[in-house]
Amino acid sequence: MTKNKVDFNSDVGESFGQYKLGLDEEIVRHVSSVNIACGFHAGDPTWMNKTVKLAEKNGVRIGAHPAYPDLQGFGRRNMKIEPEEVKNDIIYQIGALTGFTTDKKIQHVKPHGAMYNNAVNDEKLAEAICNAIIEVDSTLILLALSGSRWISIAKELGLKVAQEVFADRAINSDGTLVSRSLKGAVIHDPDVIAERTVKMIKQGYITSITGEDIEVEADSICMHGDNPSAVQIAEEVKLALKSAGIKIAPLSELV
Repeated sequence: MTKNKVDFNSDVGESFGQYKLGLDEEIVRHVSSVNIACGFHAGDPTWMNKTVKLAEKNGVRIGAHPAYPDLQGFGRRNMKIEPEEVKNDIIYQIGALTGFTTDKKIQHVKPHGAMYNNAVNDEKLAEAICNAIIEVDSTLILLALSGSRWISIAKELGLKVAQEVFADRAINSDGTLVSRSLKGAVIHDPDVIAERTVKMIKQGYITSITGEDIEVEADSICMHGDNPSAVQIAEEVKLALKSAGIKIAPLSELV
């Protein structure tokens, strides 16, 4: 399905204590939604507050970016945690971030790292994430991988859901993200990323790392804020979208 409007999101707020990570101040000027770390894989109360205020100042919609409790592994390590515990962890993280917002309201929830990747194929985990969101606020939007079973589960539970694609990540033939441990998993060329982005939105497909064309539905495009070329990528993507007649708009205007 082709579109003429799309959300542009980025993961931010991933600094911790004295350590600053990412280009948040520049990134927020280009995106429509941000996913803010909630302290489990990155971020801390002070950085959460700073990042929320930064997003609000720039008129960018705020989402929680909950993760497994894995600071040392940046939330990218698989952890065997019972669904009920995952649900409680997510409720906790959503509540913590929401407390820093001016109107005590966020737009969406997008799990991070291993939790996100595992939920694509683990139905119990996917259900736990969805139920956590519903328990906190059933009007929140889940941002999840386009075409995955996770999307169907969310819809079956009555949750608003937006389908996400990745501008700067290579895709496997089954539509999942290529592991960051493999060469070519992260794309750095702004021109290539911009071209891929427009193709996914206007033509409804993307070419996998092995050459197959994969159908995708894109409500939101993700760009990682810790990419060294993030600002240039954001500028190139915005220009490419504008040239293609595609408007950037927050999730709340799309789903």
